[in-house]
Amino acid sequence: MSGAGTTGGDDPLQRAIWRLRSRGCWTDAAALLTPHVGKAGSAGAAVQRTALLVERCLFTGQGWAEAEDALRIAEAVSQDDDDRGAAACERGQLAYAATVLGVRDRADEARSALGRAAALLSPNSRTRPLLDFRRGLVAEHLADAPQSARPAYHRAHAGAEAHGDTLLLSFTWRHLAALALRDGEVAEARKGFAESLRIREDLGFLIGTAPALAALAEAEPEPEATRLRAEARRLFHLLGGIPTWLADQLHHPTPSPAA
Repeated sequence: MSGAGTTGGDDPLQRAIWRLRSRGCWTDAAALLTPHVGKAGSAGAAVQRTALLVERCLFTGQGWAEAEDALRIAEAVSQDDDDRGAAACERGQLAYAATVLGVRDRADEARSALGRAAALLSPNSRTRPLLDFRRGLVAEHLADAPQSARPAYHRAHAGAEAHGDTLLLSFTWRHLAALALRDGEVAEARKGFAESLRIREDLGFLIGTAPALAALAEAEPEPEATRLRAEARRLFHLLGGIPTWLADQLHHPTPSPAA
């Protein structure tokens, strides 16, 4: 989901949502938005609520029905192309998550929804960088086409910088670094992973810090790699085993699906 205005700024509601989201309390964060969804002009709240529940699916492998219900509401209350594009972007991400986690093959739906979002969103939409990032994920993890993922990640990175979406930058740094490591460019990978980790620690994005630690460990020599993995395991267990897919990665390093 978008990280624009991540910590909420001066908005008490958004600050509360960020505190809950950053600790993996997605259901509680989404509940704060529920009273706003039924009001006039509520498309933004409906999409944000959906995004929280979709992120929960990706990190925990649970909550699919709740996310689908929230998505249908977001689609129903959308008033313009930007709203509809943002909702389509979330549908694409939900279908991607279901596919990459092995719940159900929804790869065609993911591509279709993200393509629809691309047609609806204006070039300067704040959702456009997030869409570019997610199209990169589909290219890399569903189509096994890293050569197509790289330019998508670069577009997302440039857009995140332009819109001040700091959290999204932590994702683009991380995935560009993973591609660099795949190509044997260890120094470049180390730089990207370290920047991703720094951003997440600065923002207090606790739920995304263990994956960032584990990723950096792949580009560091010993004994630093072992130290980073140990810290990732400690944080992973502290957060109750979330994200669920990190357990295997900590013991058998593999590319992560999105975090």
